[in-house]
Amino acid sequence: MSIISKYLAAEISKYVSIMLTMVTGIYVAIDFFEKIDNFMEAGLPFSKAFAFFVFKIPFIIAQILPVCVLLSVLVVFGLMTRNNEMLALKSSGVSIWQLLKPVIIIGFMFSGFLFLFSEAIVPITVQKANKIWLNQVKEEAAVITREKNIWLKDTRLITHIKYYNKTEKAIFGITLNYFDKNFRLIRRIDARKGFFRQGRWFLYELIEQSLDKKSGEYTVVFHEKRSESLNLSPENLEIVVKKSEEMGFKELLEYVREVEAEGYDATIYKVDVYAKIAFPFVCLIMCITGTGIAVKGKMKEGLAVGIAYGIGIAFFYWVFYSFCVSLGYGEMLPPWIAVWTANFVFLCFGIVNILNAE
Repeated sequence: MSIISKYLAAEISKYVSIMLTMVTGIYVAIDFFEKIDNFMEAGLPFSKAFAFFVFKIPFIIAQILPVCVLLSVLVVFGLMTRNNEMLALKSSGVSIWQLLKPVIIIGFMFSGFLFLFSEAIVPITVQKANKIWLNQVKEEAAVITREKNIWLKDTRLITHIKYYNKTEKAIFGITLNYFDKNFRLIRRIDARKGFFRQGRWFLYELIEQSLDKKSGEYTVVFHEKRSESLNLSPENLEIVVKKSEEMGFKELLEYVREVEAEGYDATIYKVDVYAKIAFPFVCLIMCITGTGIAVKGKMKEGLAVGIAYGIGIAFFYWVFYSFCVSLGYGEMLPPWIAVWTANFVFLCFGIVNILNAE
């Protein structure tokens, strides 16, 4: 490795570490002041709150690492421009492509790190953080299994839902068990599916079994469609449903296969499967984009201007990426196109800037 490559690798890595520490600290501090009241109201000790925020740190790092990489590239090249190092390198015959080569290698390294980090660390810590927030802070009486099944417990009601589709606000395979004060089953409802419309749940293909207290026998009634009053909202379901970030790539892929094997729509999770591969490459994209911004002359206007320009690029990338992913969730784009479109567009943007500079 050449001296220039070692220098760029060391400087970019140094500033990535500094920015990760600063941004993560600010993020945790803001989140702490927003949520500490909830922990105090729940009567939990400070150790639980501390553990919750520690478990959230890996997820925060995984989200902000690409932005820190972009800003670090801009800072390194900006300082080199201000110190006339870029001018000296160009005068010595060093081309832009020679500077780009070590940056691309660094981008690949950060992308690989982000994928492994998101696969091995983030799902475990996110699951533990959500468990603390759900079971101990919010005190939700819910059990989330590794499969699709959702169990919800109320005072005298136990609800079982086989699958929940958050896009359509639909539940499938619903069973409602009502009990009396002696925990005797007095009513049971089984429905094939249900939809949340106009603030109410409408159940379809419903079988209702009710206990006759005089005879002690159950009567069975069939309904094609009926509105049912449930103490359950889509927002509550989204809290208890196991999220994609709580699963690794292999587990999420297996989850998609199980959902589709039972005939349910797994589009949302298919998009998330492709996103687990596409998102880590953002680090590489940001390295190329940052180099393109720097060598095109934006850093000559000042380091602060270049950094502001980079923050704007990162913001537009995130908005565009989220928009494309939402199109994938809505089945307006195939899942793999939805998650890769933003990467492809911003990669072209970075390459065009480098070509114009050269």
